[in-house]
Parts: sequence; structure tokens; C-alpha cells
Amino acid sequence: MKKFDNVIKFLESLLDWIYKKKCYFCSKSAQSVRMCSDCYDSLEFLPVKINRIYNGINIYCAGIYSKNLQKMIRGLKYHGQKELAYYQAKFMFEYWKKLDIEGDFQIVPVPIYPKRKRQRKYNHMDLVAEEFSKLSGFEVNPAIIQRIKDTKPQYKLNKIQRLDNLSGAFKVNSDKYIKGKKLLLLDDICTTGSTFEQMINEFNKYNINDIVCFATTTPFE
Repeated sequence: MKKFDNVIKFLESLLDWIYKKKCYFCSKSAQSVRMCSDCYDSLEFLPVKINRIYNGINIYCAGIYSKNLQKMIRGLKYHGQKELAYYQAKFMFEYWKKLDIEGDFQIVPVPIYPKRKRQRKYNHMDLVAEEFSKLSGFEVNPAIIQRIKDTKPQYKLNKIQRLDNLSGAFKVNSDKYIKGKKLLLLDDICTTGSTFEQMINEFNKYNINDIVCFATTTPFE
């Protein structure tokens, strides 16, 4: 199996060399990557500060949901551009380092409903979490919480509707909690914070309170 995997990787590298990859954002192929350095450098960070606080837990957002950041998230989430997970994680990690938060964390990507994951064939935040883990050294722990309710898309709803939509959406598996480590909840977009809030509520039921929430983007500064 390992030999077969090596053959696949070799063939993929050969195809990349023959047919240079184009940047997903500007379509240039000079660097043969899915996001060239110029497009990555165009991404804009938000000021280093707390975006909001819920139940004493800080929520941070790295950038504004617009331009190439918006295209990055939508490409990964809806259009199968899995390679963009690395760039999303890199962007988040660069902001994370500026926060200078100490502690040993276990990364918890926001889960999606199993049916939706089967349709999409992956959870985009699982991919981002894995890349963020490589950069940070933190362990990924996706099994600690599940999405047990097939919720409606949040962008169509107001704050009250979002809370109702997410009510009962998550289930914590407390036996998967690694004691002594903080939780770092990762999501792509934080609009009203409802998703993070509902996850925090569920963790609090099990007296799991040492949490930091971190989203790639927010629509609001």
C-alpha cells in the first residue's frame, strides 16, 4: 500500500510539473501553486484584539470575510479546493502567533452534520484543523463534539433564528476530553457568534470551561 501511495504521489508531482497548477485566485501559473505569494500577501488581517466575549470566553477573528479571503473559504467549503486548507490555516496561525496566548491546546474543528459531510465528502474545518496542527504542534480532537442536528444555513437567519436553529445541534463526548489541555474551537466564519456560543454551552455542561474560540473571518470589523 505504501509503495502504491508513493507511485500516486510521483504521478501527481509529474502532472503538476507537466501541467503547472494555476493560482485559484489570479490564474497565474508561474509558481505552480493553488495560491501564489502575491495573492496570499493581499490577505488583510484584522487588528489584534478580542472580537467578542461569551460566558467569559474570548472569541477572535483573523480577517474580514471579503475579497480573496471569501473566495478561499468558499473554494474550500463548496468547490472541492482542498489545497486551500493549508493557506487558510497559515493565515489563521500567523494571526494566532500575534495573540501570544499561552497554553497547551487541543484543536476542535466545528463539526458538520454526517449527511452533509457524506455529500461534501469532507468537513472543510477538519482539513484546516489538520494544517493548523502541523503549524502549531497542537493535537486535533474532532471526536470530542458531534453535530447531531441537520441545521439550516446560518447566513439566511437573524440572531434569534440562528440560536433556535442551533439549539440541540451539538453533543459533547466528555470521555474524549484530554484533561489538562485547553480547547481551541476553530471555524471559518463568525457572524453573530451563535455557533461558538452553542458549543460553549454544551462544553460548560461538563464543566469544560478553559476554551478559546477562533474564526478565520467575520463580516464585521
